[in-house]
Amino acid sequence: MTTRFLGSLEVGPQGLGCMGMSQSYGAGDDTESIATIHRALDLGVTLLDTADMYGPHTNEELVGRAIADRRDRVVLATKFGFTGKPGEVRGDATYVQQSCEASLKRLNVDHIDLYYQHRVDPEVPIEDTIGAMANLIDQGKVRHLGLSEASATTIRRAHAVHPITALQSEWSLWTRDVEATIAPTCFELGIGIVPFSPLGRGFLTGAVTSTATLGENDMRRSLPRFTEDNFDRNLAIVTALRTLAADRDITPGQLALAWVHHRGPTVVPIPGTKRRKYLEENVAAAAIELSADDLATIDAAVPAVAGDRYPAESLRLTNT
Repeated sequence: MTTRFLGSLEVGPQGLGCMGMSQSYGAGDDTESIATIHRALDLGVTLLDTADMYGPHTNEELVGRAIADRRDRVVLATKFGFTGKPGEVRGDATYVQQSCEASLKRLNVDHIDLYYQHRVDPEVPIEDTIGAMANLIDQGKVRHLGLSEASATTIRRAHAVHPITALQSEWSLWTRDVEATIAPTCFELGIGIVPFSPLGRGFLTGAVTSTATLGENDMRRSLPRFTEDNFDRNLAIVTALRTLAADRDITPGQLALAWVHHRGPTVVPIPGTKRRKYLEENVAAAAIELSADDLATIDAAVPAVAGDRYPAESLRLTNT
């Protein structure tokens, strides 16, 4: 696989989101999850993404076990900010320091390659949070800084304090909020973009055919786009992708993921999976070439999404 750059950080063209190995999408299997991480590294995936809130905490521990004997092959990213109390985030200096040290211990590493603020704390100036994160670089505990779900204004303010390497935000054929001002700001400033949920939380693969197939604790049951009326309307997106993908002899998910890869040379999506089978399918999408006409055809064929991507209480912390 060729490589891409997030700022000055070189990574494979596609990363691996590890959250679902420990939460949100049904029961996990640590043995298969670790095998999936190892297979990802063998296929040229270098960027592994986790967070302290995943599990909580258990996902970092899992990733730490998986990379214990191959740390030099990994660009390790994790995040801080959510405290565990509903809707509460912290970005004060004390919490930044404590969170980083706790993550290092759970991951069993001496440094984090890319450390994100998971959500912006509305009560703490971003300059203060980034200043505290920059201190972690001075301490040798962190190599690069990132933000997640930040607005263009916040990104500019943060970048003025210390170079921001990457912005992690949702970006896919059914989530395009970043395209108005956020992505252009990142491109202007030389900040990489790491799209999470590039497959629409699995919906764009066509694998989810009914909300009834989702487990009782599956987080998608709480998302507006997966409620019954919106779900049925959004199936039209999958139908369009199936038709276009069949013409190329690829899967709908591969076409949707290839579309994200073509958003720009500094865009590195992190589709999540806990199984080697789907990992290999996702990795193959990085090699799919789409022309300008192909991209225009996809844009014209895929209808608008129905429903917000989060409930109202979670939306207030996005693009802030």
